[in-house]
Amino acid sequence: MSEDVRNGRIRSIVIVGGGTAGWMAAASLRRHFGKAPIDITLVESSEIGTIGVGEATIPTIRNFYQSLGLDDLEVLRATQGTCKLGIRFKDWMAPGSAFIHPFSLYGQDLNGVPFQHYWLKARASADVGEMGEYSLGASLAAAGKFTVPTANPPSSLSVFDWALHFDAALFAQLMRRVAEANGVRRIDAKVVKVNLRPEDGFVASLDLHTGANIEGELFIDCSGFRGLLIEEVLGTGYEDWSRWLFCDRALAVQSQPPEGAQPPPYTDVTAHSAGWRWRIPLQHRYGNGYVYSSRHIDDEAAKAELVAAVPDRLLHEPRLIRFTPGRRKQVWNRNVVALGLASGFLEPLESTSIALIETGIEKLKALFPDRSFDPAVVDEFNDWSRREMERVRDFVVLHYKAAQRGDTPFWRTTRDADIPETLARKVELFRSRGHIARYRWEMFQPPSWLAIFAGFDILPGGWDPALDGIDGQALAASLNQMRAGVARAVAQAPTHGDFLRRYVGAAPAAAE
Repeated sequence: MSEDVRNGRIRSIVIVGGGTAGWMAAASLRRHFGKAPIDITLVESSEIGTIGVGEATIPTIRNFYQSLGLDDLEVLRATQGTCKLGIRFKDWMAPGSAFIHPFSLYGQDLNGVPFQHYWLKARASADVGEMGEYSLGASLAAAGKFTVPTANPPSSLSVFDWALHFDAALFAQLMRRVAEANGVRRIDAKVVKVNLRPEDGFVASLDLHTGANIEGELFIDCSGFRGLLIEEVLGTGYEDWSRWLFCDRALAVQSQPPEGAQPPPYTDVTAHSAGWRWRIPLQHRYGNGYVYSSRHIDDEAAKAELVAAVPDRLLHEPRLIRFTPGRRKQVWNRNVVALGLASGFLEPLESTSIALIETGIEKLKALFPDRSFDPAVVDEFNDWSRREMERVRDFVVLHYKAAQRGDTPFWRTTRDADIPETLARKVELFRSRGHIARYRWEMFQPPSWLAIFAGFDILPGGWDPALDGIDGQALAASLNQMRAGVARAVAQAPTHGDFLRRYVGAAPAAAE
């Protein structure tokens, strides 16, 4: 390697803000760079709280912590966690309705034709059940069962994945222990001034309330909604998506569930008058919250609705969180990269916040700069980030549009609202042809889109013409054998509570 290349290497990274985003970044980057001569310093103030309500995840979190040398049971124990097979949507179509979005495949694709086409043809002439009955993940969740996937599944009917519910504060502490054990330096202080280089406006250093000055070459902004570096200092700008996503408030409260009840292996999200309520089981408590539109209900009325809906003893007063759905116009500006809430926020539906931290870190590793901060690298990072965030946005918007409720002003608004053109094209493609488009930097893959389409009864009128020569009754018999096989596997699995007691050592008190 030439001397010029070595001299251009980044040698110091400064992370502003701790919490989940900051400590995930610190732990992952330190592990990634190993013994490379890069100093990583994290500046956070113990006097400044974090949002700390990111209690539900998607399966990619397991890949993330496994890359740090942690295993599933270790993380479940350290974070008071439980297992998550998916999300149950209650009352979204109408009061009493429910379906599960699992982390799982549906049925078996054959001869290059996706399973949903076989199901669509069979149901035209026989009772072949609901789509979820062909998903082992959804069926386990609906039965309150849990087991880990087999290492070598005999068929796609056995393929499913899982994620975690955990105490976000405990997870951040775990990430901090990993990061500090590998050499990340933590400074407990408030940033009182950010110093810019006069020649190009790059961040040069931070003045702390202790009188110290911290210099750096690459700065990572994990300061939450505030966006201390990316917005307050650099004035990057924000793209507001509230024309499509109407919820802009959340009330969060923890509760003590009844002793001895079984925790469900899924997140519950229940439609309410002006939004929806989450319910997340942990070993030691439940997380509850109401995500709502301030244009359709005031904070006090929302609080009353939430408190009335939570069946357990509340552990504190509900905490109000205000947000604007959208994203920074640039996630990487000059020598500052924003992660977590500092980069943007949609809303808690589908548990995307922590996953977006993970993908932000992965993008930074892939496009890690030198001290020249090549604009081509920065532009590529921003392009990847924009496309991914827009596709997550579209997936979330789909839930509201597809619900088609009209019983309150909020649900009439979401039913009648315009949707992004990118989403409209994807919905029309599925309605017309039963095809689910798949793109790079898309968090939710075709089985997830299929779960929402089928759950909300958005289905094509026909099926792939390759199946026209197949007898419908014979096909139905074959599908019912698949369904019976899934049911047998579910019957043999332990309950979620039994799994936790046996493998995690937990005796959770949870669930309705």
